[in-house]
Amino acid sequence: MTREAVFPVFISLGSNIEPRDTHLQQARQALEKYAQITRVSSIYETDPWGYEAQERFLNQVVECRTSLSPGELLTTLKEIEQGVGRTPTFRYGPREIDLDILLYGAQMVEEPALTIPHPRMAERAFVMVPLAELAPRLVIPGRGKSIPALLAGLDASTVRLWEGGSHV
Repeated sequence: MTREAVFPVFISLGSNIEPRDTHLQQARQALEKYAQITRVSSIYETDPWGYEAQERFLNQVVECRTSLSPGELLTTLKEIEQGVGRTPTFRYGPREIDLDILLYGAQMVEEPALTIPHPRMAERAFVMVPLAELAPRLVIPGRGKSIPALLAGLDASTVRLWEGGSHV
């Protein structure tokens, strides 16, 4: 069911279990049932973050519009992850798909299960590089800094444009 597009939202997608690109594609297709995807970043291949003894990730950011509340969107993303085949693992471990709400318009959310803007996005070049591709002038709510300014403080050398295929 497509809902009226209301709030601009940025969502990160990541996968490091093959077929990585297929998992990203399946997640985007499933998301289109709940949101209007307006822009899609390139796909980047990145070294793992948090737990390094695993395969490299494919990462991407999509911009979409949705009328789902932040809580409804989080629930929907968890359902999409399960539908794509995500299986339980340990923190920062390998995964078929990982979907995170980065930004939800200019809103700031502080709830036990959800924090927006994503609390660790500014520490992660694998999120900030594709986000900067889509929204180079955007200022992160509550941080007062633009995405490029935050990205300038990160080592982005492990974030490489993926040469494996198309991003859409």
